[in-house]
Amino acid sequence: MTDETSNIEELLSELRDWLGENWDPDLTVAEWWERLGTAGWSAPGLPTNAYGRAVARADTVSVATEIVNFGALGAPAGLGLLLAAPTIATHGSQEQIDHYVRDIVTGQQAWCQLFSEPQAGSDLAGLQTKAMKDGDEWIINGQKVWTSGGQYADMGMLLARTDPEVPKHQGISYFAFDMHQDGVDVRPLKEMTGHALFNEVFLTDARVADAALIGGLNNGWAAANTTLMNERAGLGSGGGNAAGGGLAQPGTVMGALSKRVGDFVAPKSKATSKAAGGTGKPAGGALGAMRGGAGMLIGLAKSKGVNTDAGVRQDLARLYTLGELGRFNGLRVKAVKEQGGDIPGMPNVAKLSMSQIVRLTRDLGLRISGPAGMLHAYDADDKASLVQATGDPFAGGITEMALFAQAPPIYGGTDQVQRNIIGERVLGLPKEPNNDRVTPFSELPKNA
Repeated sequence: MTDETSNIEELLSELRDWLGENWDPDLTVAEWWERLGTAGWSAPGLPTNAYGRAVARADTVSVATEIVNFGALGAPAGLGLLLAAPTIATHGSQEQIDHYVRDIVTGQQAWCQLFSEPQAGSDLAGLQTKAMKDGDEWIINGQKVWTSGGQYADMGMLLARTDPEVPKHQGISYFAFDMHQDGVDVRPLKEMTGHALFNEVFLTDARVADAALIGGLNNGWAAANTTLMNERAGLGSGGGNAAGGGLAQPGTVMGALSKRVGDFVAPKSKATSKAAGGTGKPAGGALGAMRGGAGMLIGLAKSKGVNTDAGVRQDLARLYTLGELGRFNGLRVKAVKEQGGDIPGMPNVAKLSMSQIVRLTRDLGLRISGPAGMLHAYDADDKASLVQATGDPFAGGITEMALFAQAPPIYGGTDQVQRNIIGERVLGLPKEPNNDRVTPFSELPKNA
């Protein structure tokens, strides 16, 4: 047995003992997440001074799986745990860690990401939302877009321009921003799937305290890159981003915190099957279908009688192989980091790989579904009718996945952006000539 195997087994043994002593289905969700978060099990990948246990990403997936297998509710899912907490742990003061990260790991607050703007998506450093100092506060004016979960968020990771007279990357600051205040207008954007995962957010004379500045004045680009690297690693193949609190959503808006925690947990046998990637029940929506990966589509191909088709079998093998490559890359990163090193560009490679997986899953799912792949339902009643009409409980998830598949290669940084980053920062290829890094932002031409 290797030291690495021994360490993870000791960690999981400690977790099982802790769960046996602490899990109580009659607690409220808030009470359970308080126990889970303050013990370091909600986000074990965070440093020990930030309510974590400083374990590798691959081991955090093992921890999350172990919690589900035990039959307990997992950690509060969402962008707070995935993005805000590791950024604040890296760039924030201990006071900020205690103030913000604690409420994230215990599920008290849900977060959204206020980065992209109508004229600043791929060129994020071109953002124009302004922050003007007013005593101990900053006044915020501008517009954000593609804000995932903004309608449910208590807090936002806000990038705003605090100095337009320096080059664009140097005049940006990163704030922990209160979404529940006057001057914040969140407008959901309905997608062709029928859902509204994204929003546009209008900020008009909103305010944020100077104490909520993360990483220092005009140092927001460094903090933003930490957020983006965690986003790409979490969204990428092998990222393990599916683990979380299931139907219980963090924060004050969704109303789960006061409810009985046991009501959000499936019977243990079902939870175990789900954690193992079983296909006994349809995955939840587009994301669930994509996360089901090759295993889900193999089951679907068998049920449709097309599992003997040579082309389908070849693409199923490709899909399985891509998933395994993502998993092995995650293990590579873990091994290198345990030796004090890193693999440059791996989050970007993982994000590109996930885009490839999404596209292949879309095309293969529709091919297996056949004519039923042209049908889609937009609400619960229609989904029930679709299952009745087709006799296929997976039909809705497959078509929703196909409609949603255009999004992952765009959000979190487009595929083109990922390739530019790998080319310039990892391979050392020359950048496209421009003066953006030396010209004051106020003097740069703006999009009309």
